[in-house]
Amino acid sequence: MKQRILVTGGAGYIGSHTVVELQNAGYEVIVIDNLSNSRADVIDGIERITHIRPAFEILDCNDRNGLVRLFEKYPGIKGIIHFAASKAVGESVHQPLQYYKNNITSLINLLELMPEYQVQAIVFSSSCTVYGQPDLLPVDENAPIKPALSPYGNTKQINEEIIRDVIYSGVPYKSIILRYFNPIGAHPSVEIGELPQGTPQNLVPFLTQTAIGIRKELSVFGNDYNTPDGSCIRDYINVVDLAKAHVIAVDRLLGGKNLSNVEVFNLGTGQGVSVLELIETFERVTGVKVPYKIVARREGDIEKVWANPAYANRVLGWKAVESLDDTLLSSWKWQLKLRERAIM
Repeated sequence: MKQRILVTGGAGYIGSHTVVELQNAGYEVIVIDNLSNSRADVIDGIERITHIRPAFEILDCNDRNGLVRLFEKYPGIKGIIHFAASKAVGESVHQPLQYYKNNITSLINLLELMPEYQVQAIVFSSSCTVYGQPDLLPVDENAPIKPALSPYGNTKQINEEIIRDVIYSGVPYKSIILRYFNPIGAHPSVEIGELPQGTPQNLVPFLTQTAIGIRKELSVFGNDYNTPDGSCIRDYINVVDLAKAHVIAVDRLLGGKNLSNVEVFNLGTGQGVSVLELIETFERVTGVKVPYKIVARREGDIEKVWANPAYANRVLGWKAVESLDDTLLSSWKWQLKLRERAIM
């Protein structure tokens, strides 16, 4: 019998790509999503890629009674991958209570229910924002956790602490915390990709929407940072590479290969790319010019950060393999597909 995995936020961007990889690896997947920043027809895209339709329930992880009903309906869930969260740095600065309520309560509900339903493992979707502005680059897992520069980043720090404290207390489950750098791109089938509701909060969907004419121009937040071209530097990782790391994490936890009950891994390419370099690369690989303007710095943004992924490479046997060129091209093909389908 296939092992059952619950994916919260599984209709979202990273979640949907991870569901594809889990199903390709032979897991039975239950998806829950409140559709606050996603669409139900993403499940159709997953089915077209894998020829398997995951079970799907519209549910908010803050609804504890709803989660109880879910665990009763789908007995035998062995592991959880917890993506469901509000995730925009800038928005979190202006709506902090929404972020604290949504991101922390949802995790607590899951952790409370896991022992009751014999769930053995949880993979937590964390972020490189927990490092703040690192003292040394590239940043590895031993870098100090800095005071968060945004409520979003703080919820990731708090949730990591909650997981550690709960597991230290002796609960019968274990966890892998995956600290993402900057996921971009779309599935090579162009059946799923990043499709935020309303105005995109992330760089690449705003860039592709500008390139296709939906947005007038792209705002580059600051060109006076201490970087070669003055714009912020990030580590942009292909979303499929990222999704595959989650399957390895689940395999590791359920296979008893973990070295401790809480493990932490950075997921990135190890290469820093500035915002202006990203725009230039997109223009080169697509042949499409992107109108942009330099505007004031955005509150909560980190100046520069990129990963040292050596620990994940060595211990998980995982590595980011997709090039930035191919990744940005996949984002553009996804935007063209959305236009073809009259979605955007």
